[in-house]
Amino acid sequence: MTDQPVITVDGHAIPLLGFGTWNLTPEDARRMVAEALRIGYRHIDTAWIYHNEAAVGDGIRDAIEAGHVAREDIWLTTKIWVAHFEHDALLKQAGESAASLGFTPDLLLLHWPKNEPAFAETLGALNEAKAQGLTRTIGLSNFPSGEFREAQTLSKAKLVTNQVEYHPYLKLSKLKAAAKELGSSITAWSPLAQGQIADDATLVEIGKAHGKSPGQVTLRWLIQQNVIAIPRTARESRAAENFDIFDFQLSSEEMDRIYALARPDGRLGDWIDPRFKWDEEWA
Repeated sequence: MTDQPVITVDGHAIPLLGFGTWNLTPEDARRMVAEALRIGYRHIDTAWIYHNEAAVGDGIRDAIEAGHVAREDIWLTTKIWVAHFEHDALLKQAGESAASLGFTPDLLLLHWPKNEPAFAETLGALNEAKAQGLTRTIGLSNFPSGEFREAQTLSKAKLVTNQVEYHPYLKLSKLKAAAKELGSSITAWSPLAQGQIADDATLVEIGKAHGKSPGQVTLRWLIQQNVIAIPRTARESRAAENFDIFDFQLSSEEMDRIYALARPDGRLGDWIDPRFKWDEEWA
């Protein structure tokens, strides 16, 4: 790994700053993954439902062949889609994802909670995928704290992260507490609130004090919490800007000012099955 902050979960060092590929076309995904790895990112996130796993794998190979990185220095995450949560379907997709990537992923996540089939079947199959060598580690995405705890009780292997929406306009105290209690971690998708942070007066002011943009301040705020952040962009210049966050530190007062931006309408991607409920908190 390059010399950048990591969080160690279950003996695995996961870079706190990653590169996300949600909504990137295959062409953009290949180009941007290769460029991100050239810049210095060592954590790449994709999913079966993004329809770009093969392109992500091509981008990784491009970076390896160019001499920018070795495979063992990359943390690669993909996700099982909810239509594949039955035992056989999950194992089939896990194999297909590894084949599309051309690499065994380091982390395989359940993309959203689903109550049919039962958690026990899905978690059992996810553990089996790990046992079969289809992934190094397993975890969750978009699980509220109660379901997070339930899933871990059903999983023999450690669930190393729960990937959820998190940015300054959300407060995830209960979910972060659950992750700490379980010896796990939180990964933030849409960490820049899909661009909403760009004109935030508080983030602009804090950024000016450090010579940084609101986006850089936000990403720094996340990694100082030991939260993994996976910003996504199709612009090389923005990827380089997002990576340039390791030469400054936010004070406790600045961290608190950003925490105070949480609001009740802060959630941007509420696609959870209505049978599950987010932890109710914001203030």
